[in-house]
Amino acid sequence: MARRIGVPAADRLRIIVLGYIVRGPLGGLAWHHLQYVMGLAQLGHEVCFLEDSGDTRWCCYDPSRDVTDSDPTYGLRFAAAAFAHCGLSTQWAYRDAHTDRWFGPAASRVRRVCDNADLLLNLSGANPIRPWLEQVPVRVFVDTDPAFTQVRHLTDGTRRGLSKQHTAFFSYAENIGRGASIPDDGLPWHATRQPIVLSAWPVVAGPREGKFTTVMQWDSYVAREFAGQRFGMKSESFLPYLDLPSRVGPIFELAVGGADVQTRLANHGWCVRNPNRLIPDPPSFQRFVQRSKAEFTVAKQGYVSTRSGWFSDRSAAYLASGRPVVTQNTGCGDWLAVGEGCLTFDDVDEAAGAIAEVNDHYDRHCRAARAIAEEYFDAGRVLPRLIEQSLNPADSAEPTPTLGRMPESSNGRPNG
Repeated sequence: MARRIGVPAADRLRIIVLGYIVRGPLGGLAWHHLQYVMGLAQLGHEVCFLEDSGDTRWCCYDPSRDVTDSDPTYGLRFAAAAFAHCGLSTQWAYRDAHTDRWFGPAASRVRRVCDNADLLLNLSGANPIRPWLEQVPVRVFVDTDPAFTQVRHLTDGTRRGLSKQHTAFFSYAENIGRGASIPDDGLPWHATRQPIVLSAWPVVAGPREGKFTTVMQWDSYVAREFAGQRFGMKSESFLPYLDLPSRVGPIFELAVGGADVQTRLANHGWCVRNPNRLIPDPPSFQRFVQRSKAEFTVAKQGYVSTRSGWFSDRSAAYLASGRPVVTQNTGCGDWLAVGEGCLTFDDVDEAAGAIAEVNDHYDRHCRAARAIAEEYFDAGRVLPRLIEQSLNPADSAEPTPTLGRMPESSNGRPNG
């Protein structure tokens, strides 16, 4: 899948992507990281994915045992299959800090990769900047959990210190610095969003009788409070919509973990599936999206209450597949075209209305969904802008909420 569409040889960079695949071997989560590696490779950059266990013993989730410990065995197999699926089977390595060993096909050349790298992208800040990474001249923190990240920086000096090892800061809060009520942690945040490799997400006809689906985590961690403001999880956002099936019918299918949560949702008329069995790898996640009629989803209460402008990487994949998205309003309409293909809601009445609209004009919303993905999430647009702003921070002092296609020069390649 890593077909090169490329930048000229003189503009090609050596890029490290730091992520969370071995430790979080889940079908949907893996796509979030893979899109960066695939997109950069398609642009012609030399890219390598590196992952570090970190120092805690509770670092690796194993869905087959449903335990979290330090054993990366399951995750290593998962990563090998995931990168092979994307045509990048040799471009990754994993370091187990507990044994000080590197695993994966790029293990023998990690030091050379780090010594020669021009730029690294630390997705979600999920990897420590070890000494061998400190020499990479441009180190980018990509914040995918806005508001919560900034509160951590304001309340945890160690976390803030680790984050300040980076040289550039980007957030999925597209409205950061533009009206979002996200606490100011003093770091120079700029807006970015999930890149989607469109060639990896072909449009297939949507099933008119299919379900409105999503994949979700009920509680990622405990809610946060700071300066009198509460930042809650999806569980808080979902509560007003618990009885939605009784209003619009049994049209939903949720992939969500936790026996107690599954039982509670089922008692309110939601069809609930176990994500570990339903979508264990990237191909199965893609099939799940393709057999869906549309997505119905809420966002973390902290994203909503701050009007962060956050938009889900998973929802972007639905759009790319030509699947309409009905999503809770985070302020994303401030930068994203909503109303066709992507519909937002603030309450139960609006949610029911958006679902009815998708049902009544399904083909139109499917076409609009793909068009939105092409306009806003195309990796060929998102990643060049991210790289340009990272390399030239003085030229992008203000956050940029809308990252459309960069102007092209006469030779057809993006300008800065």
